[in-house]
Amino acid sequence: MARSAAQRSAAAPEGPTTGVYDRLRELIVRGQLAPGARLVEQDIATRLSTSRTPVRSALQRLQQEGYVIVPDSGKHARMTVAPLTMDDAHELFEIVGGIEAAAARRAALLGLTARVRLSTRLAAINSDLLRAAQSSRLDQNEFFRIDAEFHRTYVEAGAGPRLLALHDVVKPQAERYIRLYVSALVDQIAESIREHDTIIEAVRKGDAFATEQAVLVNWRNAAERLSEVIAKLGERGTW
Repeated sequence: MARSAAQRSAAAPEGPTTGVYDRLRELIVRGQLAPGARLVEQDIATRLSTSRTPVRSALQRLQQEGYVIVPDSGKHARMTVAPLTMDDAHELFEIVGGIEAAAARRAALLGLTARVRLSTRLAAINSDLLRAAQSSRLDQNEFFRIDAEFHRTYVEAGAGPRLLALHDVVKPQAERYIRLYVSALVDQIAESIREHDTIIEAVRKGDAFATEQAVLVNWRNAAERLSEVIAKLGERGTW
């Protein structure tokens, strides 16, 4: 889901560096810059048709946010795309779960009309997710889009600008894992959809505590499901 101008403003000022940052982060999140890949400023500048200065600034920001790392501190140390590891996945999913749970709790405190509208919308999205999961040929990009829409819908309903800014920064890091390992998680999609139903019902009832807990459980279970897959398929970019 595209960010609004207000959300982008809350995350960072607009300008050449912001545009390069957005494009570079998208390449990392979508796996087009693979975990562990070395990042050469000039190569990136050529790829993005820009100069090295905004690339350098974007890489520094991406390093601060955890998308990029410097594996060692030697003279010729070079930035690389952050690897995908089990420990990192657990930390990220816990952080995202906490942010979304706080937003969902606030959403559950909305007035009756707003809650009914929100829960009805969430139920429709979850139905779309179920249909996508039951398709004879799973479209991973479409499935991911719908799942992201479900979570973002209740986040936007309850979060203020600070929570939204935090969500914008951290959630794409978790998306890296979901995109890469989603094909191995297909058999467990139904469980996630049932957990979504619990969130929806809690929002509909206006039970803030139950809503918060349902979101935390969804992300905690997602971390466990992902850990099982990583244990089988291995971490990425750690060589």
